[in-house]
Amino acid sequence: MTKVLNTYNLTKKYGSLQVLKEVSLEIEKGSVFGLLGPNGSGKTTTLGIILDIIPQNKGTYEWFGQAPTNLSRKKIGAIVETPNFYGYLSAERNLMISAEIKEAPYSDIERVLKIVDLFDRRKDKFKTFSLGMKQRLSIAAALLGNPEVLVLDEPTNGLDPQGIAEIRNIILKVAKQGITIILASHMLDEVEKVCSHVAIIKKGALLVQGKVDEILGETYLLELKADNMEELHIAIKEFAMVVDVKLELDKYIVKLSKKISNGEINKYFFSKGIALTHLASRKKNLEMQFLEITN
Repeated sequence: MTKVLNTYNLTKKYGSLQVLKEVSLEIEKGSVFGLLGPNGSGKTTTLGIILDIIPQNKGTYEWFGQAPTNLSRKKIGAIVETPNFYGYLSAERNLMISAEIKEAPYSDIERVLKIVDLFDRRKDKFKTFSLGMKQRLSIAAALLGNPEVLVLDEPTNGLDPQGIAEIRNIILKVAKQGITIILASHMLDEVEKVCSHVAIIKKGALLVQGKVDEILGETYLLELKADNMEELHIAIKEFAMVVDVKLELDKYIVKLSKKISNGEINKYFFSKGIALTHLASRKKNLEMQFLEITN
């Protein structure tokens, strides 16, 4: 696949505080790339550098296989901070101003408003919009001129569940058009739902990057419960295929070294005199892997 962005050992310091430590990323064309980490991990700083907003102390980066130029920047739409729209102007008029700044045609405004589902509200003043609608309008502004790459910094921050779902659907819709999306977030569940690739950053250091399914890997997890939880715990620890066990609320979460059928699981515990009251397979999610990696 063609690489849209490469960074090489990006490093950033503010005095004695090091916020990025030699971060090297590879982002493929057409991917939805999640830059994942807790607040203060260096995600926004990374985006600021690749968008030429913040100067790095060390390292380089390339857009589309070459050093950044004015031409390559025109291929990138971005939302890094709260968008500066005029509250007393309509959504359409605000986008006209954005189009003038980006040298994009006014004819593109209808297209982007329809993508973010705000066409019917185009004549309404920005100040009447909900937080989710304001964020969707900012995505519309970033999409003006039909960029090849869309960069979003915490696009669902502060939104209610409905607003989060709306932004998620827009991201998936845009990705289907072949636009590469670079998304910084600390919301693991949302990243897992929309991203094809992910990089995990902690305290400015890159811990891992790759396809989401490869990072999750083949992991076999079970949820187990019985009337006598103490006896169940002992039997679990005696089971040869168990790699790890922990109590989560009222059930044990058991990691196995290889896949085994529920019938074999039941047979083993029955032989120990234990009747399971709950048995379920569980898929490893990004949150679990994130906690393992960052710890």
